Amino acid sequence: MSPTSILFLIAAYFALLIIISYFTGKEDSNAAFFKANKSAPWYLVAFGMIGASLSGVTFISVPGAVETNQFGYLQVVFGYFFGYLIIAYVLLPLYYRLNLTSIYSYLEDRFGRISYKTGSIAFLISRTVGASFRLFLVAKVLQLLVFDSLNVPFAITVVLTIVLIWLYTFRGGIKTIIFTDTLQTLFMLVSVVVTIVFLASELDLNSVSAIVDNAKSSTLGKVFFFEDSNNPQYFWKSFLSGIFITITMTGLDQDMMQKNLTCRNLKDAQKNMISFSVVLVFVNILFLILGLMLTQYAQQNGILATKDDLFPTIAMLPEIGIVTSAFFLLGLIAAAYSSADSALTSLTTSFCIDIIEIEKKSENVRKRLRKRTHLTFSIVLILIILLFDLIFKDVSVIWELFKAAGYTYGPLLGLFAFGLFTTNQIKDRFVWLIAIVAPLISYGLNLYSEELFNGYKIGFEILIINGLLMFFGLLLIRKKSVNTD
Repeated sequence: MSPTSILFLIAAYFALLIIISYFTGKEDSNAAFFKANKSAPWYLVAFGMIGASLSGVTFISVPGAVETNQFGYLQVVFGYFFGYLIIAYVLLPLYYRLNLTSIYSYLEDRFGRISYKTGSIAFLISRTVGASFRLFLVAKVLQLLVFDSLNVPFAITVVLTIVLIWLYTFRGGIKTIIFTDTLQTLFMLVSVVVTIVFLASELDLNSVSAIVDNAKSSTLGKVFFFEDSNNPQYFWKSFLSGIFITITMTGLDQDMMQKNLTCRNLKDAQKNMISFSVVLVFVNILFLILGLMLTQYAQQNGILATKDDLFPTIAMLPEIGIVTSAFFLLGLIAAAYSSADSALTSLTTSFCIDIIEIEKKSENVRKRLRKRTHLTFSIVLILIILLFDLIFKDVSVIWELFKAAGYTYGPLLGLFAFGLFTTNQIKDRFVWLIAIVAPLISYGLNLYSEELFNGYKIGFEILIINGLLMFFGLLLIRKKSVNTD
């Protein structure tokens, strides 16, 4: 596809999103922006969450990582499934019982004001970093495919990326996103299937069973790693990390929970979570099969691209055909924006509710502050993505995303676990200090793990370690008397 054709495709895609936002954003109220008036159909939320959970990182990095990590990522995905069960039957009942807009309000009721602010700030940092990683990857791909040939600087690409998100979310917020995410998830899944069908034809895999047999027989199709506990892909490390990644990056994340809280009631929210978790396992299997076939196609045709460059390079080859290339671009853009748009909305929600306490202000002031906050976070994302461009050069982004999540979500994991599984009260004024110290100690342990633990290399489980350090830190500042109310 020519750069002009790609630009036309992107313009048509965003025109569709803006049309959707026009109809869903007519009610420019905080209730619609933050909670969609608690009227969203659970099945739309569930389907849209697939795209939001996967994002452009999964779309590019999971297939690209098969060459080096085989199907080991599936161990983490199995952990995800059990994590979603915990969210559905432990966290969602709590959130609905307390009728929360921001899930971090729970921390104020349980511990106090400093804990509440600490939790919300931890989320703001976590989600800002995560959303920036995702958008950084997609902006780099768009730069490679379109804007380099037009001599457009990367900074302009980033600004354009964020401005487009702002345009279709600034009025309707989460109400708009429920519908745009549904459309974007559909584009993403169709893109994957279309690419797999093309590659199957090129690799002489003429049926679904042939594709499955190909994955089983390939050395890259190995799923389970039980042999070496020092391996970052060791099964129990990956599986348990998957559980805790889900609990923190979904269950303790305002972004993902805000969508669940738009459902009419708890039962609908639980149906959404369970159906979504089952489908997500199969969708990730599709991505891994795609990664295997992309690697085999590259080897067969002498293509040298690897990791995050693999899928974009193959998808845009002239011999692939304009239809497959177009669907790849639609899938990539959909995957990226279905995650990023909800991230921008949830950052706005958390800052407005938790930090500046917008609900205590008059209605006119609320709306003005919400719009200013929404614009400010758009600018913050632009600046951080440009910073990432200076830091990350040759890296598979999904692994860096999860490493960052281990440090930033750990304090949230420890706080919520302490609140749910103990009856202790704590000295609230010291919580922020524990939330800083725990990630710093975790980073040190990760940095020197092989020297300290006889060659053992810490992987995804850094999140668990960080959460445990936060939990034990809270034990140190617990009050002597136990609240039994």
